[in-house]
Amino acid sequence: MKIEAVRTHILQAELSQALACSRAWFSTRTAMLVEIETDQGIVGWGECYGPARITAAAVEYVAPWLIGEDPLRSDYLWRLIYARMRDHGQKGVVIQAIGGIDIALWDIKGKYFDAPVHQLLGGAQRTRISAYATGLYRRRAADPIHYLAEEAAGYVAEGFAALKLRVGFGVEEDAAVTCAVREAIGPTVALMVDANHAYDSIAAIRLGRMIEQYEIGWFEEPVPPEDVAGYRAVKSALSIPIAGGECEFTRFGFRELFVKHALDIAQPDTCAAGGLSECKKIADMAEAFGVRYNPHVWGTGIAIAASLQLLAVLPPHTPPSLMPIAPILEFDRTEHPIRQAILVEPVEHVRGVIEVPDGPGLGVEVDRKALARFLAR
Repeated sequence: MKIEAVRTHILQAELSQALACSRAWFSTRTAMLVEIETDQGIVGWGECYGPARITAAAVEYVAPWLIGEDPLRSDYLWRLIYARMRDHGQKGVVIQAIGGIDIALWDIKGKYFDAPVHQLLGGAQRTRISAYATGLYRRRAADPIHYLAEEAAGYVAEGFAALKLRVGFGVEEDAAVTCAVREAIGPTVALMVDANHAYDSIAAIRLGRMIEQYEIGWFEEPVPPEDVAGYRAVKSALSIPIAGGECEFTRFGFRELFVKHALDIAQPDTCAAGGLSECKKIADMAEAFGVRYNPHVWGTGIAIAASLQLLAVLPPHTPPSLMPIAPILEFDRTEHPIRQAILVEPVEHVRGVIEVPDGPGLGVEVDRKALARFLAR
């Protein structure tokens, strides 16, 4: 079997209302899917996290190196692209491009062997994954305390046992909103906060101390990703577990974070950090360092399916016991017209739990009519 074609699909959709994290407002959702076709008619799908037009250009640049190669040699092809681009792409867009290609190759591999990816990765530890609701972004409305508390209560009503709040809008306001959301969801629902690296370590520690009383599950990206010393300072100052890594890449980048004890919880994005091949290596290394692994997920149903296949095989956070603590899925609940529409059968939750797709490859099928509808012009 040989690779015959590599295609990119840049997708875009307008939102009904603009949303904001701590760094920017956005009014559109975009995605970049990778399609790899073989001479046997098997097609694999992957997704690249990051700016869609730039990741598409990176995939298109390396695509000629893949034509004629055996798609089952996914690890060889990963290393081939990485080695040729090492001088220019040890992090960032090049690795995001490799990630999308790698996921597509695993999809082909699963379809070729008529097995789900998780079976080829070593077999499932679990087939049902608990999810936490990601949402609680800012809107152009008057009172975030009111609408965020209301939104949070809605996720609990849907059955989610955990959710994540966006912070990074000023320490005092963040503390007030965190209090309001905790009151709205009650004491038993897990609550995490994510600053999207809006603070320096001084402000992050101040906020952390103000919200520790609300039983925060983790404090995500409290400082910029390159400020490893800041991560260590925040981690040593707070009782809240510190999470990060969605802006880190490959086993080499995460090795430095683990050696320096900068994180309690690693959050590689499967579509950004190097794909399924690399993220399995990162997860194995995290286990060796005693660091928990909960992947960042921000994309379409392809990204969700790839993350579920990986989550199925990850070991529990805790050593073997009668009550293991399992990794959980980030499940984006914000408006995303593309996310489920491109799948023939959407990947959805039932009371905050999602079944791992058990069909061949990623276990999902792309709806080409929907794909055409969202193509960016």
